[in-house]
Parts: sequence; C-alpha cells; structure tokens
Amino acid sequence: MIIAAQLRAARALLGIDQQTLADLSGVSLPTIQRIEASQGNVRGVVDTLTKVVEALNAAGIELLGENAKSDGGGRGVRFREPSAIADHRRAVSPSRAKKGRTMVRVK
Repeated sequence: MIIAAQLRAARALLGIDQQTLADLSGVSLPTIQRIEASQGNVRGVVDTLTKVVEALNAAGIELLGENAKSDGGGRGVRFREPSAIADHRRAVSPSRAKKGRTMVRVK
C-alpha cells in the first residue's frame, strides 16, 4: 500500500505539479488531487492507482512499502516512523514565538 504523502513527495522529487502527474499517468487532475488529499493509505480504483505508480516508476521514482528494502541506487526519502511528525509538532511552541518566528524546543 502507498500513502498520499509518498505521492506528494514523489512529485516534489521530480519537481512536477499535480497537472503534470495527471498528464503523465493519463488520469484526471481531480483524481490526482483526491488521491493526494487522502489520509493514510491511498484508496481508489486499482487501475487508476496502477497508472499513477507506473508513471512515477517511468520517471525514476521507486515507491517503497513499509519495511521494504530497495535494491536500486540513487537518492531518496523514506519515512522512518509516522510519530516523528507528531513529536515535532509537540516540540513547537507557537505561544512563545515572536511574530514571524517559530520557537522549537530541542530535547
């Protein structure tokens, strides 16, 4: 299973917008927007998701599942654990921040 954040990250690595991904995969822009807006695992028509993943693969993106190993080379990004984002959000203290700045407590 892939998650919406993986698709957004894949687009960012390629430097393309949602419309370009829609064009590359042969699916509509609203479909790409809906897929990327999902929470957690991406849900949708299997054929549609396959087209998107194949387009990303053709562009050089390798989507990795949980605990999957990559035999390929190149640079990439991988989630270590989803709770890292929650930990970071708890560390940010906007109530003590000055205007335009965010204070971060370092543990």
